[in-house]
Amino acid sequence: MDFRVFIIAISTIIVGLVELIVGGILPIIADDLNISIGTAGQLITVYALVFAIAGPVLLSLTAKVERKKLYLLSMAVFFAGNIVTYLSPTFTFLMIARIITALSAALLIVLSLTITARIVDAPYRAKALGYIFMGLSSSLVLGVPLGILVTNAFGWRSVFLGIAVLSIGAFILVTIFLEKMEKGDVLPLSAQIKALANKKIVLAHLAMMFMLAGHYTVYAYLTPFLEENLHLNQYWISVSYFLFGISAVAGGAFGGNLANWIGSKKSILIIIGAFALSLFALPYSTFSFPFFLVVMMIWGALSWALAPPLQDYVIQADPVSSDINQSFNNSAIQVGIAVGSGIGGIVLGHTDSVTSMPTVGSGVVVISFLCAAISLSLATSKARRMREAKADS
Repeated sequence: MDFRVFIIAISTIIVGLVELIVGGILPIIADDLNISIGTAGQLITVYALVFAIAGPVLLSLTAKVERKKLYLLSMAVFFAGNIVTYLSPTFTFLMIARIITALSAALLIVLSLTITARIVDAPYRAKALGYIFMGLSSSLVLGVPLGILVTNAFGWRSVFLGIAVLSIGAFILVTIFLEKMEKGDVLPLSAQIKALANKKIVLAHLAMMFMLAGHYTVYAYLTPFLEENLHLNQYWISVSYFLFGISAVAGGAFGGNLANWIGSKKSILIIIGAFALSLFALPYSTFSFPFFLVVMMIWGALSWALAPPLQDYVIQADPVSSDINQSFNNSAIQVGIAVGSGIGGIVLGHTDSVTSMPTVGSGVVVISFLCAAISLSLATSKARRMREAKADS
C-alpha cells in the first residue's frame, strides 16, 4: 500500500476528532459558559449540518485550486478554528469556531477521499479507501472517551489545543510527502445538481444515509440500552464502548479488504444484510453479557464497513463526477447520523424504552438494503445494454 495513504489517514483521524469529541464533555462546557446542556448540544447539531452542506459546495468553489495547496490551506483554516475554540470566551464565539472547523473539515475529508482514490491503482482503491474510513471511524468513535480523558486531566479547552497541535504535524507530513496534484475534473455546482439525476448514484447515497440512520437509531442511545437491558455500571459501559470502538475501527479496513476480495457490489449487499441482522439480534443477545459483546462487536465492525466498497462503486459508476459524488456520500453519512439520532428520540418518546430501538434500526437498514439492491440492479442493466450494443456494432 502506498505510504501516502497512511499519511492521509492520519490527517483524517485528526480532522475527524473535532465532530463528536464534545459529546462526552457537554456538561462541562455548558457549566463553564453558563448555558444549558441542550444549548451546548447545538455545537454537535450545527457542526453536522454545516459539514453535510459544505462539502459539495466548497469542492465546487475551489475547483480551480491545485489539490495539495487546497489541502494545506484547509488544514491551516482547521488549525485556526481549533485555536479560536480554545480561546472562545462566550458560546457565540465557540459556535463561530465550530462553523469554521466544520467548513474546513468537510473539505479536508472529501479531499482525503479523492486524493486517495487518485494515488492508488484501481485494484487497490477500495482497500485504500478502507484505511481512510478506518481513520475517520476511529476518530468519531474513540473521540468521546478521549475527550473525557483529556478534559479530566487538563480541562475541556485543552482538547482543542491538542487537536490544533496535532494538525500542525499533519500539515508538515502532507507538505513533505504529498506531491502537487492537479484538480482533475470537478463539476460546477449546477452540473453537480444534474449529476444527482443519475438514479443509481442517488440510491447509493441513500443506502449510505439509511445505513447510518439505522446505526445511530441505536448507537446514540447505547448507554441507556446497556443500563436497561444488562444493568451495567459505568465501568462495564466504558468497557463496552471501548470494544465497540475497536471493532468499528477495524470495520473500515475489513470493508475495503472484502471489496478487494469479492468485489464492491457483492460486498455492499453482504455488509448491509449482515448489519441489519446484527442489529435485529442485539436485544435477543442480552441473556448473556459475553454473547452480547460478540454480537455488539460484529455490529460495530459492520457499522463502518460499508463506506469503502460503496465509495469504490460510486467511482466506478460515474468516474467523471466521482469527486463530487464522494462528497455527497460523505454528506449522506452526516445526514444519516442526524436522522438516526432523531428516529431514536421519537421511538424513545413513544415507547419510553430503548429495548425496541434495535428492531427499529434494523428496519431502517432494510431500506438501505433495498436502495443498494435497486442501484446495483440499474448498474447491471446498464452494463448489459452496453455489452449488447457493442455486440450489435
